[in-house]
Amino acid sequence: MLSELDRRYDAAIAAVTGPGGKVEVRPDELGRMIPAQLPGTLPAFFDFFCMVNAATEAVVAGDERLTFADLNARATTLARALAGAGIAKGDRVAIAMRNCPAWIVSYMAVVKAGAVATLINGWWEAGELRHALELTEPKLVIADAGRAKRIAATGLSLDIVTLPIEEPIDAAIAPLLGEEGELPAVTPEDDATILFTSGSTGLAKGAVSTHRAVTTGVYTYASQLAVLLGIKEAMGDPPKNPPRTLIIVPLFHVTGEVPCMLNSFVINRGMVIMPKWDAGEALRLIEKEKITYFVGVPTMSLELMEHPDRDKYDLSTMTDIASGGAPRPVAHVPRLEEAFKGAQPAQGYGLTETNAVGCGNFWSNYHERPASAGRAHRPFVEFAILADDGSHLPTGGHGEIGIRSAANIRGYWRDEAATAAAFTADGYFRTGDIGYLDEDGYLFIVDRKKDIIIRGGENISAAEVEAAIYAHPAISEAAVFGIPCPVLGERPAAVVYSEKGDIDAEALTAFLASQIARFKLPERIWVVDAPLPKLGTGKIDKVDLRAHYRDVAAAA
Repeated sequence: MLSELDRRYDAAIAAVTGPGGKVEVRPDELGRMIPAQLPGTLPAFFDFFCMVNAATEAVVAGDERLTFADLNARATTLARALAGAGIAKGDRVAIAMRNCPAWIVSYMAVVKAGAVATLINGWWEAGELRHALELTEPKLVIADAGRAKRIAATGLSLDIVTLPIEEPIDAAIAPLLGEEGELPAVTPEDDATILFTSGSTGLAKGAVSTHRAVTTGVYTYASQLAVLLGIKEAMGDPPKNPPRTLIIVPLFHVTGEVPCMLNSFVINRGMVIMPKWDAGEALRLIEKEKITYFVGVPTMSLELMEHPDRDKYDLSTMTDIASGGAPRPVAHVPRLEEAFKGAQPAQGYGLTETNAVGCGNFWSNYHERPASAGRAHRPFVEFAILADDGSHLPTGGHGEIGIRSAANIRGYWRDEAATAAAFTADGYFRTGDIGYLDEDGYLFIVDRKKDIIIRGGENISAAEVEAAIYAHPAISEAAVFGIPCPVLGERPAAVVYSEKGDIDAEALTAFLASQIARFKLPERIWVVDAPLPKLGTGKIDKVDLRAHYRDVAAAA
C-alpha cells in the first residue's frame, strides 16, 4: 500500500509538472514527457539559469570561489575562442581532467560552441584511452597535465591543449583563449555529449545524448527536489541552510554530470569540489562549507560512518545522504540513520544510458523498503519488466528492467548493432538488470543478467547472497561470484573484508545458514585484510576478484 509520503509526493509532482506548474510537461512525438517551457538546449540552459542564480556562489575549489555569473561569462568567452579556433557544430571535443573549475567551464564552453562534449574517464590508461579516442575522433582534447601525458602515450596524433588546472580559472583556461568566432544555433535534437559505458570487460561504448536528453534528465531531478522541498515546508520543516553539495564523484560519470553538476544550476546549489576522495577531508569540508547534500557510491558513506574523527565535526547541516552507482546494502540504512541523525538516506537508480534518471527511494519510504530502488521518476520515466522477447511482464514478474524516457541516449556512437540491441520496439532501454515491480510500483533489483550463479540447475542471485553477508555486523565489503565445479557447473564463493578484523569463514558460514537456503551458501569464503579492489566508479571490481579467486580455487 502506498505510504502517506507517496500520496503527498504524487499530488505535489502532479501540480509541479501539470498545467501552469514550474516544470510543466507535454508529450513529445513518441509520447515521452518533456518540459514544455524550460530551455531544451544546454547553451540556453546555462544562459538562463546563470542569469536567474547569478549572484550565488556556484563553485568552491580550495581558495577559489566563483558565482554562476562568473562561470557563464568565462564559458561564453571560451566558447567563442573555440569557434574562432575552428571548432564547429558536431565536432567532438574531449575533456580529460580531474574535477576542477576548469572542467566545468570547459564543458559549458564546448556545448555552447555546438560541439559534442566527450567525457574521458580520468583513470584510464593508454589502452583504454586509445580505444575511446579512436572511436570518437575528437578535433580537440582539453586535458590536465597528468591526462595529457597519458593521452600522448597512446601514440595518436591529436590536438591536445594542456591546462594548468591548479591555477585560478582565468589562468587555467588561458591556453585555450584567442581569436573569437560566432557561436552556432543549437537545437534540442543535436548531439550534446558522449559518455562511456562503465565496465571491466570488453571495450567501452560511447553513449550519445542529445541536448533534449541531457536537459530532460536534469529537469527530472530538479522537479523531484522541488516537490520534496515543498513537502518539507508544508510539514513546518523548511531547510535551515542554502543548498550545497560536495562534488566527490567524477564529473565524467553521469552521476557527477547530471544530478550533481547540472542540477545545481537549476536549484541554485553551490558545489564544493574535492579533487580526490578522502573521508577525513570530506568531513572537514562538510563542516566548513555547510554541506547539505552528499552523494557517492555506498562505500563512501560507509567510510564517513566509520571514520575515527567523525564525532569531531559538526555535520548537522547535512539533510540528505544519497547513493548511486551501486546498490546500498540494506544493513547500511539503519547505521546511516544512527550515524547522521539529521540526515536522511536515499537511494537512486539510473544508468549512463538514461542520463542517470530511473527511480528513487527516499526518507521514510527508504526506511520502510530499504531493499527497493524506489518508484519511477514520474512523469518523465516509465518502467517495464521485460521478457526475453521484449514483451511486458505483469506485476511481480522477474525480468529485465526496461526504462523509457526522453532522457534516454539516442544510441551508441558508431555502433548500430549495439544501439538496435539496446532498445525494444516500443522504445524501452534494456538495462541488463533483472528485477520486478511490486503492486505500488516500487522497483526491486535482483541481479545483473550476467551475474547469476547456476549451481546444478538452480539460479542463485549473487546480489542476494551479498545482501545476506552484509547483514553481519562485522562485514565492511563483500563480493559473491561463481567458481567452476565439475559436478554442479558452478559453486558460489565469496571474498569479504572486515575493518574490525573479527570474522572468519566458519563463523560467517554459520551466520549465513540462518539467512539463506543451503544451496546458496558460499562453498568457499576468503577473508582478506585489505579493502576489495575498486573500479574507477568506486564499485567493487568483481570481475577482477572472480578471475583471481577462480585461479586460486583451481590451484587448490
